[in-house]
Amino acid sequence: MLSRLMSGSSRSLEREYSCTVRLLDDSEYTCTIQRDAKGQYLFDLLCHHLNLLEKDYFGIRFVDPDKQRHWLEFTKSVVKQLRSQPPFTMCFRVKFYPADPAALKEEITRYLVFLQIKRDLYHGRLLCKTSDAALLAAYILQAEIGDYDPGKHPEGYSSKFQFFPKHSEKLERKIAEIHKTELSGQTPATSELNFLRKAQTLETYGVDPHPCKDVSGNAAFLAFTPFGFVVLQGNKRVHFIKWNEVTKLKFEGKTFYLYVSQKEEKKIILTYFAPTPEACKHLWKCGIENQAFYKLEKSSQVRTVSSSNLFFKGSRFRYSGRVAKEVMESSAKIKREPPEIHRAGMVPSRSCPSITHGPRLSSVPRTRRRAVHISIMEGLESLRDSAHSTPVRSSSHGDTFLPHVRSSRADSNERVAVIADEAYSPADSVLPTPVAEHSLELMLLSRQINGATCSIEEEKESEASTPTAAEMEALGGELRALCQGHGRPEEEQAMVCLQNPLTGEPAH
Repeated sequence: MLSRLMSGSSRSLEREYSCTVRLLDDSEYTCTIQRDAKGQYLFDLLCHHLNLLEKDYFGIRFVDPDKQRHWLEFTKSVVKQLRSQPPFTMCFRVKFYPADPAALKEEITRYLVFLQIKRDLYHGRLLCKTSDAALLAAYILQAEIGDYDPGKHPEGYSSKFQFFPKHSEKLERKIAEIHKTELSGQTPATSELNFLRKAQTLETYGVDPHPCKDVSGNAAFLAFTPFGFVVLQGNKRVHFIKWNEVTKLKFEGKTFYLYVSQKEEKKIILTYFAPTPEACKHLWKCGIENQAFYKLEKSSQVRTVSSSNLFFKGSRFRYSGRVAKEVMESSAKIKREPPEIHRAGMVPSRSCPSITHGPRLSSVPRTRRRAVHISIMEGLESLRDSAHSTPVRSSSHGDTFLPHVRSSRADSNERVAVIADEAYSPADSVLPTPVAEHSLELMLLSRQINGATCSIEEEKESEASTPTAAEMEALGGELRALCQGHGRPEEEQAMVCLQNPLTGEPAH
């Protein structure tokens, strides 16, 4: 009898799982869910915690045990989707980028989108020319540290912030110049709004890159944006297909097909190859969801889609949310007192908020963030100790350069556009989010060897001491050996060897 009661109690305990979701400001939200809880339940908890009403633009991302990234499906069980051992770790991210982020109804929504695009800029997903990069970084500085103050901001203060994967001294001087002379008096909300307006004009706005290869074996990045399907190859946007021209998406194994119907009944099929069948399926599902969200007039038009020509074969998938037009119509009806926002590093107020929203549902604050190998000159200690969310650069960071962009945003009818002098290569985007422990260590090591800092999301939470120079050299040798293959399959090498430690160039 006792054993039966204990067995029942054990089964009851097993029905509850701890979930941790990393938010866009790098804080964490922790809650407990039941075994049969759907994705919608967890998402609603998060949105309640954030006091977010315009929630359709966002989603929850996770990585399965095979290191494949996924968006959490709201109609299915969280536990069954993750297929990993609890506690579960996920990330709250922008899933559908607003076509015009400055037109969002509420400031809290604009702030969250601002945080996402700032991450895109840092990880190389949002590539731009030097003048645009300087302006965007200056907006971030103004939003996070306020007006320039010579008493608080010594010479070279902008160089201590990591806005992009690569920096140059000239770019840093330009950032400081704009911040000092052009943005004085702008509130955080105004700076963020101007940041969004500028970012929206860039070719790579809204790009969540999927690494693939074309039929000739050349590397390419595929992405779905508010305006259509894009392919980035080398330093060019080689394809831009408007959503109303996309007639069908399908995949078979590792092969992804995009069917296009253009003017004068011109029909083409674009074919690309993903690293794995699972990556190809993820690409296909992202395409189905983005097409439905941006193209359809109402959600009642959504249909179940098959990955094969034969409906009874292959995978079947159906987008379950509202479409962009419905979301905008719903947003227009929002009538409430603007929620208080609690921005990192600022004094909370109506004009200078940090997401302070209502009661926290089992929320556990993240431990104090720790950057790897950060040393900050005297006079910047107040900046380091503040809660600003832009990663701070190491003083030992080498002088590398942000690629120059030759052209401004191309006309929507232009199919090919040069986006940079160097190849589009957002190495950090290839790594799953959140990162597995062993992958995290290898990536941090690679970045340290290259002289680059890590982002908050990439920081190791343990308090292990910083390796000595000799240990770093030894570990660097191990990493280089790993990146040379050792019999690993190609896709696994791409995961481990994100950058060549000697050249700093992407390894894939």
